[in-house]
Amino acid sequence: MFRRERSIPLRSSAAALCNNLSVLQLPTCILTHFGVVHGPSTQLLSAATEGVPLAQRQLHAKQGAGMSPPLITQVHWCILPFRILLVLTSHRGIQMYESDGSVMVYWHALNSGDASPVHAVFARGIAASNHFICVGTWSGRVLVFDIPAKGPNIVLCEELTGHQTPITDIATEPAQGQDCVADMVTADDTGLLCVWKSGPEFELFTSIPGFGVPCSSVRLWQGIIAAGYGNGQIHLYEASTGTLQVQINAHARAICALDLAPEVGKLLSAAEDTFVHIWKLNRSPENGDIEVEHCHGECIPDTQVCGARFCEPSGNSFAVTGYDLAEILRFKSV
Repeated sequence: MFRRERSIPLRSSAAALCNNLSVLQLPTCILTHFGVVHGPSTQLLSAATEGVPLAQRQLHAKQGAGMSPPLITQVHWCILPFRILLVLTSHRGIQMYESDGSVMVYWHALNSGDASPVHAVFARGIAASNHFICVGTWSGRVLVFDIPAKGPNIVLCEELTGHQTPITDIATEPAQGQDCVADMVTADDTGLLCVWKSGPEFELFTSIPGFGVPCSSVRLWQGIIAAGYGNGQIHLYEASTGTLQVQINAHARAICALDLAPEVGKLLSAAEDTFVHIWKLNRSPENGDIEVEHCHGECIPDTQVCGARFCEPSGNSFAVTGYDLAEILRFKSV
C-alpha cells in the first residue's frame, strides 16, 4: 500500500507531454531532484524527504534571434559512469547541462533541412548508455553523443537509423560486460521497437514490429522490455529475441509513462485514465518465463496524468505529474 505524502508545489503547471517527469536521487544525498516541462521552460526542484522544496531553478529552451521560444519536449538526467548531465530536448535542439542546471556544456541544433513541411522538427527520447547519451528525433534517427569524463568536448559520433517515424522514448540498462547483450531499446510513433547493443559502434540487435499504435514509453530490465502503448496495453518482450511474453490490459486510455525500480523489478505505469498502477515482474525459476503480479492501483482524480517516476531504485515511493496541475504528487509505501 502507498500513502499520499506532502506535494511539491510548482511555479507553473506541467505540460501535456508523455514522460513529463524526471527524478534524480543520489545515494549520498538526502535531496531528491525533480524536473518538469512547462512550455518553453523546465522547472528543476530539489526537495527534502518530507517534500519541502529547498531550491528551484528554471531553464529555458535556446532560441534564435528574433524568434519565439521553442517548446521543450523532455527533460532527463543522464547518469554516466563519471558524471551526471541534465539533458533538455526541444523543437530547436538539444541542450546538455551540468546536473544542477547551472552551466550549459553543449548545444546541438537540429537540422530541419530534410524535414517535411507537414512535420514538426523536434528531439524526444533521452537515455544514457555507458559513456554515450542517445537522443531521438522527429525523423526517426537516434543521435549518439560521446561524453568525455569532464568538460564540454561532446561529440556527435553516430546516427542510428532503425526507425522511419518520430522517436517517442529510449531506455537502457547496463550490459555488465556480457557478450551479445541487448542493452538499449528505442520506440516510435508506430509502436516499432528497435533493440540495440551499445558499444563503440551501436549494433541493431532485433526489431519488434509495431501494430499502428504509438509506444509512448519503454523500459528495460534484466532482459525484459516493458512497452506502454496508446491503447492502454503493456507488452513485455524478451529483449534477446523480441518475443512477446506477456500482454497486460493495464489501462482504459493511453499510457503516458512507465518506470522501473531496478532493485526489485517493480513496474510503474501511468495513463490518461487517471490511474497509476504498480506491477511486480519476476522470472519463473522453472522455465525463465516472465511473471507479472499487480501490486497497487492509485487513482488521481480529475487529472490527466502525464508523468510518473519512482523516487528511488527500491520502488518504495513514486511521484506523479498531471496536465495543468501545479504540483508534484508524492506517494510512499506504508
